[in-house]
Parts: sequence; structure tokens; C-alpha cells
Amino acid sequence: MEIWLNPACSKCRSAVELLDGAGAEYTVRRYLEDPPDEAEIAAVLDRLGLEPWDVTRTGEPAAAELGMASWTRGAEDRPRWIAALAAHPSLIQRPIITADDGRAVVGRSEEAVRSVL
Repeated sequence: MEIWLNPACSKCRSAVELLDGAGAEYTVRRYLEDPPDEAEIAAVLDRLGLEPWDVTRTGEPAAAELGMASWTRGAEDRPRWIAALAAHPSLIQRPIITADDGRAVVGRSEEAVRSVL
């Protein structure tokens, strides 16, 4: 299991506490320091069953600078969104947990984190 997190994020810290409390084995990826590339983002999105705009933190300054509020959200737009997430990892919703069995969740709630245990 791997968790993409920002240690300054309270939701990430809560997810780690839940994983630790359950005795889960996992690796930590500080995705702001070790950003995923476009292929990794696309693969995680496929595992999540989500589109890039579903995991984009549109309230971040980088989103405003890029004008993402006006970006269209169709299949043909997917590469543009993924490229933006790779170039600006602060835009990626957190934490993202990928389980060894192929499941993945955006672990913003206790229920989501527990679903991959």
C-alpha cells in the first residue's frame, strides 16, 4: 500500500493515524517533493475510477494562475488536466491511497481510508 500525502495536511495525518492504528503496512510518498509523472497520475486515476478534474484542488493558487476554472472537462481534455497535475502537484487532492490489491481511494474520510484496509 502507498499513500500520497502532504505532511502539513490534517486529512493526511488522520489517514496515517488510521493506517497505523490498523497495523497496515504502507509506504509514504510525499508527492510535493516526489511528484508523480503523467503516466503515474493516469494509472492512479484509472484505479480510482475518476477523471483528473475530480482530484484537482481548484482552489489552489496554481489553478487560478492556469485558468483551470474555464477548462473544459471532456475525454479530449484529460491529457491537459493530467499534465497540469504533473507540473503542479499541489493541485492533486490528498491523500491518495493505493492498495496492493488494485483498489485506490482519495482518503479524505475515515470511511474511505478504512475501505482499503
